[in-house]
Amino acid sequence: MTTFATLDELTAAVGTELGGSAWHTVTQEQVNLFAEATGDHQWIHVDPERAKSGPFGGPIAHGYLTLSLIPLLAKECYGVEGIRMAVNYGSDKVRFPAPLPVGTPVRATAELLSMTEVPGGRQAVVRFTIASEAGAKPHCVAETITRFYV
Repeated sequence: MTTFATLDELTAAVGTELGGSAWHTVTQEQVNLFAEATGDHQWIHVDPERAKSGPFGGPIAHGYLTLSLIPLLAKECYGVEGIRMAVNYGSDKVRFPAPLPVGTPVRATAELLSMTEVPGGRQAVVRFTIASEAGAKPHCVAETITRFYV
């Protein structure tokens, strides 16, 4: 994990990789809890037996579950000291290039794309790529927007 002492240090890192997370395995229990929270009970996610004969050979995580891993993985990629708070401002260009089979370990890498001034702080656009060792394509690529307030 990379730790930046100030927003100026983070700003100087525009165009670079900020770091990578540890490996995390998405479990069937997580998928089931996500289905309960969102109401998305599609069988390719929540019915492991039926999913074995489906297009992916087993259950897969919801795309939005994969996206929702970013806060967990981001705090393992980089951190910024000397701020009052950080706020999730949204995401751009979210894609799910490859399904994520349940039980697959994934990790994220973070690349700082831009920093801009906002009232009271700065706004960062970070591209997160969530991938596994076995996959030729990532499972999720998203540009997140975070506002850091001092």
